[in-house]
Amino acid sequence: MDLQFPAAVPEIPVTDLAKALEYYKDCFGFNTDWSDAELGLAGISRDACRMFVADAGFRSGRGNVGPIMIWLNLNSKEEVNELHRLWKSSGATLLSEPESQPWFLHEFTAQDPDGNFFRVFYDFGTGDGVQ
Repeated sequence: MDLQFPAAVPEIPVTDLAKALEYYKDCFGFNTDWSDAELGLAGISRDACRMFVADAGFRSGRGNVGPIMIWLNLNSKEEVNELHRLWKSSGATLLSEPESQPWFLHEFTAQDPDGNFFRVFYDFGTGDGVQ
């Protein structure tokens, strides 16, 4: 058997599920695939990126506390710049501008209302070799 790992699906801790879903839709462009307020859990997606958003009730007893860092690996510097532009125009909280770093990542950082971080990057050191 040739075991292949699928894309990881992080669980993002939030304080208010409904408010988080609204922010992720309006500011980050995610769709709510399903949501269960009683359970305190929702599934969100954008293109091939899938994540769970979980409130304190769902996370109780599991030790999953925030804030957390989620890395989004895009396919080019241009995609990183474009996503920054889109998120900026949507009112998302952006902590930095896109910048090529000495460690070969072109990146910026965003944050959700619960303090969770999104580090959006393109790895140009192992990508197409263009620096």
